Amino acid sequence: MSSTPLRHTALDAAHRALGATMTDFAGWDMPLRYGSERDEHTAVRTRAGLFDLSHMGEITVTGPAAAALLDHALVGNIGTVTPGRARYTMICREDGGILDDLIVYRLAETEYLVVANASNAQVVLDALTERAAGFDAEVRDDRDAYALLAVQGPESAGILKGLTDAGLDGLKYYAGLPGTVAGVPALIARTGYTGEDGFELFVAPDGAARLWQALTEAGAAAGLVPCGLSCRDTLRLEAGMPLYGHELSTALTPFDAGLGRVVKFEKEGDFVGRAALEQAAVRARDNPPRVLVGLVAEGRRVPRAGYAVVADGQVIGEVTSGAPSPTLGKPIAMAYVDAAHAAPGTAGVGVDIRGSHEPYEVVALPFYRRQK
Repeated sequence: MSSTPLRHTALDAAHRALGATMTDFAGWDMPLRYGSERDEHTAVRTRAGLFDLSHMGEITVTGPAAAALLDHALVGNIGTVTPGRARYTMICREDGGILDDLIVYRLAETEYLVVANASNAQVVLDALTERAAGFDAEVRDDRDAYALLAVQGPESAGILKGLTDAGLDGLKYYAGLPGTVAGVPALIARTGYTGEDGFELFVAPDGAARLWQALTEAGAAAGLVPCGLSCRDTLRLEAGMPLYGHELSTALTPFDAGLGRVVKFEKEGDFVGRAALEQAAVRARDNPPRVLVGLVAEGRRVPRAGYAVVADGQVIGEVTSGAPSPTLGKPIAMAYVDAAHAAPGTAGVGVDIRGSHEPYEVVALPFYRRQK
């Protein structure tokens, strides 16, 4: 057991006042659910949900060589991101293993905001700091400078429009702009991790409680509810979005994870892991690794991470994430399986659930795609 006390977000009092069930997540005391996680999930799919994501790791990179540093440190072509836009990318080890997946926002010509997963924030900070040697750029730990709220769901834009003068209609997916929301200065981003339209609001911690209250009041008529990490996980699972520690790890390269598209070999200069990733790309082409697929249960038993995927009595893969799907009404899972069994509709595939081989249908990801 760790003796380190849990960290609390600026919204801790609000969560407790709402009767949230709290949990330790990456050293943070975070709301798991407020009531029914199924109801929270459904609210995001049909109306809107309000999340506290202040556990995420914000790292600011500034200076004349900020773009060059990030192009060296990360696998993406960050220098081509225009101010106001964002990019999904990864930071890898020299051997190509994934240290974390990231969203990088270009805030200005020489200023970037790197957002890391909570569990990897220190690892990413340390790696960027080490890789900054020789670059005219500064890497700054800004985890304490931000609280992060997210409004997700089909009603999210309408709720937010009533609280801000920022031009939300012109804000594209994977973009961000400065503005005020309910009088609180914010970086307003449009990314999301639920499969729905939605917004992330990066604010100073001392404005978080006021913003939470304003969003709660503004969203009441639209059916907005507070949402915890539990429904966030089922939402991202339905949307086929990877979670570090499940679909992504240092044991996998982006090519092993089916995300080789984020690796940009065409960018100028060397980058950490390039040689290993070039080899991984060749391996993936000539000898396809296991493929990340969706599995939908024919029965009611729920698969969990680590369960074996089987066919003809042989282990052909492993479940990485599994849960009941409120939207599909059936248990679902993501799993890495041998390429020979990866095609949607492949017959005879099951999951070993405590010794019983439960039948599952192989489907293409994502399980759920919102109507535009």
